[in-house]
Amino acid sequence: MNTITVPATIDQLDTVLAFLQEQLADVNCPDDTQMQVSIAAEEIFVNIANYAYVPNSGDATIRCQVDKEKDPVQITIEFLDSGVPYDPLAREDPDVTLSAEARDVGGLGIFMVKQMMDNVTYDYRDGKNILTITKNLHSSKAGKN
Repeated sequence: MNTITVPATIDQLDTVLAFLQEQLADVNCPDDTQMQVSIAAEEIFVNIANYAYVPNSGDATIRCQVDKEKDPVQITIEFLDSGVPYDPLAREDPDVTLSAEARDVGGLGIFMVKQMMDNVTYDYRDGKNILTITKNLHSSKAGKN
């Protein structure tokens, strides 16, 4: 897995997104899928930056693997932080049939991540929050006869 560790601050978001785009660059990932991965990564990293270490600060590690041997080709991204233990998947999904005014605040971002990704898991291990997202990119047989 390719890895980057950055301070868990909003100003590092562009660094994280650029790192992930590098991982997708050589697998001919469709633009709409790249956008979904970027939106999910942004949501997760911003949550880490805003909530994991408050009022202190700390680092976030992002590990990324593109598995070209799978069909479809698959990207797996792990977000790790040593902040307050928090499982965003334990929260009930918001009722998106309600108006914004009628819904409880929060939870919409992780709901979107779960909708866009093929798999989302959370684990707390060795003092770290580990949120893993997986996205199928495209068939490895695409364009082959």
